[in-house]
Amino acid sequence: MPARVRYGVIGCGMMGQEHLRNIALLPDTEVTVIFEPDKGMAARAAELAPGAKFVGSVTELLDVEAIDCILIASPNHCHVQQMEEIRQKRPMPLLVEKPLFTDTKDLAELETFRSAYPAPVWVAMEYRYMPPVTAFIEQAKQATGGIKMLTIREHRYPFLDKVGAWNRFNRYSGGTFVEKCCHFFDLMRLIMESEPVRVMASGGQDANYKTETYDGEQPDVLDNGYVIVDFENGARAMLELCMFAEGSRYQEEVVAVGPEGKIEAFVPGPNRFWPEDLGAPPVPHLVVSPRHPKGSRRIDIPVDPAILDAGDHNGSTFYQHEGFVAVVRGVKEMPDVTLDDGRLAVEMGLAAQQSARTGQAVSMITSKLSSVAC
Repeated sequence: MPARVRYGVIGCGMMGQEHLRNIALLPDTEVTVIFEPDKGMAARAAELAPGAKFVGSVTELLDVEAIDCILIASPNHCHVQQMEEIRQKRPMPLLVEKPLFTDTKDLAELETFRSAYPAPVWVAMEYRYMPPVTAFIEQAKQATGGIKMLTIREHRYPFLDKVGAWNRFNRYSGGTFVEKCCHFFDLMRLIMESEPVRVMASGGQDANYKTETYDGEQPDVLDNGYVIVDFENGARAMLELCMFAEGSRYQEEVVAVGPEGKIEAFVPGPNRFWPEDLGAPPVPHLVVSPRHPKGSRRIDIPVDPAILDAGDHNGSTFYQHEGFVAVVRGVKEMPDVTLDDGRLAVEMGLAAQQSARTGQAVSMITSKLSSVAC
C-alpha cells in the first residue's frame, strides 16, 4: 500500500486541470509526471502541479518510476489507444475519463484490453458523485416505492472551446449523446438497477456552432435532443438535453416517480458562470413529494466551498478521486465504475446517436447497435 499516491497524468486540458486541482486537495497524493502536448495547456498545468515533470509521450511517462497510478484525461478518441499502450508496457491502476471509447470499431480492442489488464480500471463518471445526486440515489427507492419513471434534464451552456476543437466533431467526440450524455446513461443504469433494451432519440443542431468553421469544416455535433430508454424491468427513462439554456437557475434536474411518490434533485451549474449581480449561487437540494399524505419536503445539500471551487461538477471530481485513491491503496477492493459500466454508457450514447440520425429505435438486447422500426 503506497503511503503517498503518485499520479501520472495524460492530458491536461480543461478537464485534466480540474483533476489536478482536486488531486491537490487530497491528503498524501501528488502528481509527479504529466504528458500534455499543447504548450498552453501544459503551462497552465505546471501552475497547478508545480512539482510535476513534463514528458513528451505516453511512453516517456511510463518510464518514470515514481508513479503509482495513471489518469487519462486526453481527448475522447485517444483513450483506447493510450490504455492499450499502458497495458503493453506498464499496467497499473487507471482512472479513465469518460467516454471510454467513441466508435463501435473500438469494441474489439477494448475487449482485448479488458480480458488481459491485471490492474483496477475506474471509468470517470463524475455525475454519480455530485452530492445531491448521491443523496438522490440513496433515497430514491424509499421515496418512490420503486422507480417507474426517471427523467434527467440538463439545461446548460454550449460546449466550451477545447484544443483543436475536437469536441465540435462527431468523429473525435463520439457525438453529443456520447461525449456529454454518457454520464446520464450511466446514471440511468445505476438508478434503475436494470439494463436498457431499447433507445429512441431525436436531436438537432439549432443554435450553436452554426457560424464556426475549422479548416473549412462546420461542426456536426448536436446541441439539443431527447432520448427515451426502455429497461428490462419495465421502467423507462428520458433525457432532455439543451445546450443553449445557460440562463437556467439549475443545470441538472433529476426526477424519479413511483407508486408511492416522487423525488427530485436540483444541481446548479458551475459557480464561475453565476452572475454576481444575482447574489449567491443556488444551493443544490432534493425535494421529496409523497403521494399520501401530500406535502413536499426540501432538503438542502450544500457542498464544501473549497471542493466546489476546484471544478465545474458540483464537487464530484474530488469525491471520485477519494474512491479511486482508496482502490490504489488497496483499502477499497473494486472501482465503483467498471469497464463494463463505461462500455454500456457509451453503447447507449451511440445508440442514441444512431436513432437520432435514422429516425428508428435501436435495440440494445444483443448489445449490438441494430436498428428496429419504432
